[in-house]
Amino acid sequence: MKLPEAKRVPYTHELHGDRREDEYYWLKDRTNPEVIQYLEEENRYYEENMKPLEKHTEQIYQSMVDRVPESEVKVPVQRGPFFYYSRLDKDKQYPIYARKQAANRELLSNATEQVILDLNELATGDDYLSVTERRLSNDHNLLAYLENRDGSDRYTLNINNLETGELLKDKIPNIFLYSSIEWSHCDEFIFYITVDEMQRPYQLWRHRLGSDVNSDELLYEEKDVTFTLYIYKSQSGKFIIVHSKSSTTSEIRLINTETPLSPLQLLDARREGIEYDVEHWGDELLILTNENALNFQLLHCPISDPSSRNNLLAYNENRFIQAMYPFQNTLLLLGRESGLTQLWVLKDDKLEQFEWDEPIYTLSMIDDQSYDATEILIQFESLLTPKTTYALNLKTGEKTILQVTPVSGEYESSNYRQEQLWALADDGVKIPMTVVYREGALDNGPAPLILSGYGSYGANNDPYFNSYRLPLIDQGVIFVTVQVRGGSEMGRSWYMNGKMQHKRNTFTDFIAAAKYLIDKGYTTSSKMAARGGSAGGLLVGAVANMAGDLFQVIVPEVPFVDVVTTMLDDTIPLTTLEWDEWGNPRKPEDYFYMKSYSPYDNVEAKNYPHMYITTGLNDPRVGYWEPAKWVARLRFMKTDNNTLVVKTNMGAGHFGASGRFNHLKEAAECYAFILDKLRVFVEV
Repeated sequence: MKLPEAKRVPYTHELHGDRREDEYYWLKDRTNPEVIQYLEEENRYYEENMKPLEKHTEQIYQSMVDRVPESEVKVPVQRGPFFYYSRLDKDKQYPIYARKQAANRELLSNATEQVILDLNELATGDDYLSVTERRLSNDHNLLAYLENRDGSDRYTLNINNLETGELLKDKIPNIFLYSSIEWSHCDEFIFYITVDEMQRPYQLWRHRLGSDVNSDELLYEEKDVTFTLYIYKSQSGKFIIVHSKSSTTSEIRLINTETPLSPLQLLDARREGIEYDVEHWGDELLILTNENALNFQLLHCPISDPSSRNNLLAYNENRFIQAMYPFQNTLLLLGRESGLTQLWVLKDDKLEQFEWDEPIYTLSMIDDQSYDATEILIQFESLLTPKTTYALNLKTGEKTILQVTPVSGEYESSNYRQEQLWALADDGVKIPMTVVYREGALDNGPAPLILSGYGSYGANNDPYFNSYRLPLIDQGVIFVTVQVRGGSEMGRSWYMNGKMQHKRNTFTDFIAAAKYLIDKGYTTSSKMAARGGSAGGLLVGAVANMAGDLFQVIVPEVPFVDVVTTMLDDTIPLTTLEWDEWGNPRKPEDYFYMKSYSPYDNVEAKNYPHMYITTGLNDPRVGYWEPAKWVARLRFMKTDNNTLVVKTNMGAGHFGASGRFNHLKEAAECYAFILDKLRVFVEV
């Protein structure tokens, strides 16, 4: 099959005295039959290139399926008279949500299971299904949940009567995909957030159960297009927290769930650069804020007098506090120190850190735990240890293992190695990496290696256990994650030094990590692949232009690669929300800085590595046309004969296919491409 070729139609962007040629701008119009024809032609070319790898893809896929446990049952979490959990059977695409009624955990084994939501039944007849939020009424009789079937961020609210199994007539469309629905204490009202035409969450509504949706009351509208609106309950359930936020600024209002018709209470009016969050604890409010504290400090005040604030504990600039978990008699804080997640308990006005046996790990709290819980569920995992759920006894402080996530097939952690490495960036900053491989992988010299990264929005790339990559690790492949600036792995300054006018640090950090791995003998450029998704796709896309010769393969998934054009178009979903992350190209200094690294604007007539690119036709976060345009320009300009493919999912969005086995199939295709180009040719 000949290479797909998109027609070149002259189009020029002019701004700040600068001209940018954009001959593939026409690909943005999805109503144009020629656009769909081109995407389908690229898909056929993708399939043609993957055809010789079918056997290899199937082997990888089957090796992953073999790692799927017979059943995955999450640790039940007690809420009121019930213990709630989800399970995922081996032959199922989607999880099943269930509950058991029991007085304590010891009685669960003899309790009867009640299925409250089976996503496999919901998915019947549809290629795509996403169910995100699930919220139980206070009396545990009603389950509100959000579903979507096209991959966009527009979800529909359904409410299921758990006693009768029937859906209520209260069906509400156009709701944001997460942090967007909450019940009042009396269960008579449900609050929800809708999205605008750009799929930005911006309006808060109150719905009375059983009433006409058209009579719902608009409580608040976020009119600033650089802000989004979210709602979530305090740990105690007493307040619904209404959070307006940009990437740099917060503003919070409170709704008392016991008086759902009362007006919203503003806590602190927005001030540029000030971020804060709030929780309820006893008779007080806890406020976590970055005001005069880069890594956030913890304040407290009476509910009756929110303006009267004092420090709850002394500020420590080496400790980045990210979340509060107040229980009736205990306060836990989650954050970061020394590059790792940490968990602390407040004792005698000081924080006491929990200790763990491994040097590299990730901690998290299980959601939806009762405010009056006597045990708190904590999750621990590392590159070598599957997700392990601990019960923390609040009276004794003792930690008890409740569950280790099962790993199907043979697995002995002592056969593997995890490391934390540090590369030296161009400006002398040490960049952390986490590494996992099988013992002996380096005995015969440099090994095949997949290097991944993200580095945006302050999001962290923490170590985690993934049984599905074990078959590849067993064949000698090394997996490395580099925690580049733009995340928050090393604290808030790590994020600030990888955004806006410091964004190039994200890319040069990744390049420094690749050079380090080559210099130290872990791999060579002919044995190394780079991989990143979304903003991570921008990362590896920029690296393809800046230092593509360091890699044999680059895999940008749903990549944000046409930075300047997208950030100039405020009709695209999410664009206005991103100006505080990347800059606003209407400002000359932002325009020229963004243009200097935008992958699409910096394609050159030179050799590029093999490239495997993905996108989704319905993606509201990164328009399909960005990777489509980029691929078209790369095809026209690159001077090598390396393989370049793009796979457009014509029925899904940013997160790819739905369903566990569909995800594994996509992963197997990607790994088959990578291993073929790295000349691994393993029999997995």
